[in-house]
Amino acid sequence: MEALEIARWQFGIVTVYHFLMVPLTIGLGTLVAILQTRWLKTGKEEYLRMTKFWGKLFLINFIMGVATGIVQEFQFGMAWSEYSRFVGDVFGAPLAMEALLAFFVESTFLGLWIFGWKKLPAKVHLACLWIAVVGSIVSAYFILVANSWMQHPVGVEMIEGRPQMVDAWAVFTNNTAMVAFFHTITGALAVAGGFLLGISWYQLWRRRKDGIDTVDAQGRVVVGESAAIAGRDKKDHAVWIKSLRIGAVVAMIAFAGSAVSGDLSGKLMFEQQPMKMAAAEAACHDGTSFSVLSLGDVGSRDCSDVVAVMEVPGLLSFLAHNDFTTEIKGVNTLVPEYQEKYGKYLPDDPMYGDRAGQEINYVPIMPVTYWGFRMMIGFGGLAAMAAGIALLVTRKGTVPRSKPLMRLALVGMLAPFGANAAGWIFTEMGRQPFVVAPNPSMSGVDQVFMFTASAVSPGVSAGEVIFSLVTLTTVYAVLLVVEVVLLTKYIRGGVVSAMPELDTTRPDGGSGPGGEDEDDVLAFAY
Repeated sequence: MEALEIARWQFGIVTVYHFLMVPLTIGLGTLVAILQTRWLKTGKEEYLRMTKFWGKLFLINFIMGVATGIVQEFQFGMAWSEYSRFVGDVFGAPLAMEALLAFFVESTFLGLWIFGWKKLPAKVHLACLWIAVVGSIVSAYFILVANSWMQHPVGVEMIEGRPQMVDAWAVFTNNTAMVAFFHTITGALAVAGGFLLGISWYQLWRRRKDGIDTVDAQGRVVVGESAAIAGRDKKDHAVWIKSLRIGAVVAMIAFAGSAVSGDLSGKLMFEQQPMKMAAAEAACHDGTSFSVLSLGDVGSRDCSDVVAVMEVPGLLSFLAHNDFTTEIKGVNTLVPEYQEKYGKYLPDDPMYGDRAGQEINYVPIMPVTYWGFRMMIGFGGLAAMAAGIALLVTRKGTVPRSKPLMRLALVGMLAPFGANAAGWIFTEMGRQPFVVAPNPSMSGVDQVFMFTASAVSPGVSAGEVIFSLVTLTTVYAVLLVVEVVLLTKYIRGGVVSAMPELDTTRPDGGSGPGGEDEDDVLAFAY
């Protein structure tokens, strides 16, 4: 393997891992802010408990997200210096603004929220959390502006072989970025909704298993208490049933939003990156039918071995143009068009190294795009369906005592994560062989695009990239174990893990060494 392939593996691994934290941070932070707002308005203790418990899990995930995200910046200079040189004049503004928000606004106000319990006025304390959450959302927007420019470059002119920004407004209002932002936020809320649902189901199941809650003849919950187990009172039940139902509703609404934004995104892709969508459908020939299932060698260049087993006539045209008759160009039609526009062979230039003069394969890896597209939709649909079933099953106030069903609910939390990861893999790998995809509306020799083959750092050897790949993957694996252990510990601990003052079984009555007036913020934070 060459340095290029290894560098792509490295970027893919660390990016997908980091993006497991990002949607949960954005979605869960938003829900925690809403819960604290409800507590401030109603004064109900269960909302305070919900804020503290979910807030603690949010903090654990936030810290891991920061730790894994920093490496992303290093990779640009370490393994992708040619790419950084090419896009630097454009990426400077959005990435600088993202860094200011992420490392100043988010961190500062989140710190005030952590240590401001009972120190700041209630409304000021809540405002700190909202500012931090909004900061993370706006931070995500600036990242998506940069990424969307790679998908659809706008607002630039080519000057001495490099794109330079001439219209910042066009860059920041790129229609690709607008749709991607909407899609990302709804995906983040779907993750957070599923997270609340799965963990709350587990906690309600534990109460049923321990005999704290029972059901009457009509199947309605009879909420109980356990003096022997700290925090397992009636308000504890209210925390979990409300969290579960809030999570289920959020997950269903988020899926609906994702479907709308996904449809808009798909229509843009048909227009801006037709090869990506043709590969996503294994559409080898022009037509109107959507492939539900295709079999064969979907990795072949000419698609000669691909056979559509099940199709929906007209659906592909509807996804692209909102009608059922317009033919969509297939791979075999698009390849000659791409070769005519962007060349059949890589330029004979030293920047391409040994790859100079090689024939360009404009067809992305079809198994990745085809199944990635379907996994994104499938996982999202499964999560929404599970949320609907959960609302139905828990309408009488609790969950069944079935252990397999509880385990299924916990595993189901992974579905929205899978949908998000599959969507990003599809989006990024479907752009190949370009790292900056060409804008079809631009024409002539100044057309803005960059081949991935020319983006890797020329002075980095395969061995060096292998070393960093192994090192980073190992570190990330350790961080994954740490996060899972921490989350598991505090999830099993329940609300008491975030509110030790509820533990009346402690010798100090749950108030800590300083007495009842002590604000144990460190216990909450760490």
